[in-house]
Amino acid sequence: MSNYFYVSPEQLTKDRAEFAQKGIARGRSIVGAIYDKGVVLVAENPSASLNKISEVYDRIAFAGVGKYNEFDRLREAGIRWADGTGYTYSRDDVDARALANYYAQYLGDMFTEGQKPLEVEILIAQLGGKLRPTKLYRIAYEGTISDEPHFVVLGGDAETIKERFAASAPELESLAATLRHAVAALAGPERTIPVSELEVGVLEDRGMRRTFRRLHDDEVTGLLE
Repeated sequence: MSNYFYVSPEQLTKDRAEFAQKGIARGRSIVGAIYDKGVVLVAENPSASLNKISEVYDRIAFAGVGKYNEFDRLREAGIRWADGTGYTYSRDDVDARALANYYAQYLGDMFTEGQKPLEVEILIAQLGGKLRPTKLYRIAYEGTISDEPHFVVLGGDAETIKERFAASAPELESLAATLRHAVAALAGPERTIPVSELEVGVLEDRGMRRTFRRLHDDEVTGLLE
């Protein structure tokens, strides 16, 4: 006769949350911030090929921390969703809030019904235009969406980094100033992050349909100086 072990829903939820949080905490953090002309995403990432920051659609970017293969799969799914929505309806119908809802539903289902929760935390950034405002949406491992008005920090020691950035950048500033504050918040007072270990992407209107651009090391160095 088989023995069945009962685990209360409260304990199961707690165990799943702790499991996901431990996986996310092992990842290096990302700062996303709105500056005077757009959005900048800054990640501490020593890999030159495994990107944490990428474009999803014309005015939308994605960033993820935690288990790389899991958030990269989410990135690909988001691109397919955006392309399908834009093709079926209109490119103007693709917006960050709908994409964030899509991710939140999937992460919530995996947290409650999957074999294990996904060890990821993701950010969806949208550059504002005529129809929509600039937005930052943080989606947690259990599917919770947070609408962040100015900046957001994912992964690692997020609360400490958030406090550093909030203290140094209370208002909208230029790209260079915002980038310096983000890098200083990620590094902390006791270390320096080499430019080669920074991944930086921006959403900025340049008179073209696509607004995402990945900054090269030379550009990042010039802005930090």
